[in-house]
Amino acid sequence: MSTEPRGWQAEADRLANASVGRGDPTGWFEELYAAGESGEVTMAWDHDDPQPLLADWTHEGDVTGAGLRALVVGCGLGAEAEHLAALGFATTAFDLSPTAIRTARSRHPGSSVDYQVADLLDPPREWHRAFDLVVEIYTVQAVPRDLRDRMISAVSDLVASGGTLLAIQAVLDPADDGSGPPWPLTREEIESFVRHGLTKVAVEELHLADTSPRWRAEFVR
Repeated sequence: MSTEPRGWQAEADRLANASVGRGDPTGWFEELYAAGESGEVTMAWDHDDPQPLLADWTHEGDVTGAGLRALVVGCGLGAEAEHLAALGFATTAFDLSPTAIRTARSRHPGSSVDYQVADLLDPPREWHRAFDLVVEIYTVQAVPRDLRDRMISAVSDLVASGGTLLAIQAVLDPADDGSGPPWPLTREEIESFVRHGLTKVAVEELHLADTSPRWRAEFVR
């Protein structure tokens, strides 16, 4: 008798808390994606369309990427990376999880996106201030707050001179007990990219149907 896989969100909570407890705050990503690949749970962050706040930003700004380089941080299964590639960006996308990257490549055969396994806290040296557009969605909030400033600094360091960072994160609810995951951001935290060489263009608190509020923040170097 076949059994439907369990929902991935509860497994994410279990794996993240165990991973943090053993001093490995990012190790749970690969465990979660591997559980999805095996069918133990539904695949995490599984969507074909790009994150709506990214899609709206590129549409509203008539964004085109001809001759420009883009990087997607914590790309998961690749929907956002494919969106940027379709806009003409020479797109690199990375994730800490080999399973996520393997799945992204298999789902997008013939894609122009350069999918790579990499660690945001120890990225390739050639990525230093190398990208005209960096997109970071829900990665900073996915690790405990004691790593927050390092994560924000690492994301900022990827933005080229004259380049843009678009960061999308959940807004911290005053009633949040801090247990995570995720660990949403305060306004002070989302604006703290300016402490790492970037200039704020806009920070919006947006209220969308069926979700808690989200920050959409744009910065430039």
